[in-house]
Amino acid sequence: MTYIISIILLILSALFSGLTLGLLSLDKTELERKIKLGDKNAAKIYEVRKNGSILLVTLLVGNVLVNAVLSVFLGSIMSGFWAVAISTFLIVLFGEILPQAFFARHALKYGPKFVPIVQVVMWFVYPIAYPISWVLERTVGKETETVWDREELAEIIKDHEESDLSELDSDEQKIILGALEYSDKKAGEVMTYRDDCFLISSETVLTESVLKHIKDEGYTRVPVFEDRKRNIIGVLYTKDLITLRQTVPVSEVYRPNAILKTTTDETLDDLLNTFIREKIHMAYVLSSQNEFVGLITLEDIVEEIIKTEIEDETDEA
Repeated sequence: MTYIISIILLILSALFSGLTLGLLSLDKTELERKIKLGDKNAAKIYEVRKNGSILLVTLLVGNVLVNAVLSVFLGSIMSGFWAVAISTFLIVLFGEILPQAFFARHALKYGPKFVPIVQVVMWFVYPIAYPISWVLERTVGKETETVWDREELAEIIKDHEESDLSELDSDEQKIILGALEYSDKKAGEVMTYRDDCFLISSETVLTESVLKHIKDEGYTRVPVFEDRKRNIIGVLYTKDLITLRQTVPVSEVYRPNAILKTTTDETLDDLLNTFIREKIHMAYVLSSQNEFVGLITLEDIVEEIIKTEIEDETDEA
């Protein structure tokens, strides 16, 4: 009978100790997210985890009480030294280290099985647990919601990329990282510099040779300038040239409102929203001195997000 009581007390000690570390290590925000995704284990655990202070006090009171009873019980059946030595060994190894190591790794999987026991204990010790938890929250504060910033989320994704257990493939990881990082970049970092841009003058006559040159360049949109290349006034859509039946200057065909104006310091997320809102896919970039320095397109931003160069049949490596 003595051994049975000792084993029962040791099991209770292990249970309280393991659940203290296991359940409280589960973040409430993460549990709420898992519940939204249909995780039934998370829903069961959340019933006792939602009030972390009361759960903490309940499990600690139970753990301390059981350990005290176990020590006293062992002291009553053996000498003082051996009672201290054996009770310390049993409590540390089987009542603390092993259960905490187990529940720290499997809290979400096995925690729900012990939720009914925790609820019963919470009901019994509530008169003690509530006042202590009330003082605790007003002394050290309530639990704060866990929110990660972009840099932390990026590191989490990178950790998944290096893990063999991750369900994300390399393309998904690359796109997620690109989506997190692109908003910090500015138009000046992504734009095509002015000297590398293909532009056309509004006074250029669309002769057969000019049309062939436009076709060979392979662009669907060609920025139009007036007088000098730094004065962008619109865009020539190559699809508008299909129906041409006569030789006309660019000024009669181009679209004056088909290009946006931006600066080198505008962030890509703001520019993307502008592209979507205005239904325009190209912008010319101005420097701090208000000079035309380059072009940026919707495709450039998409490439930054997916971290892949989008090439078509007319692009040169």
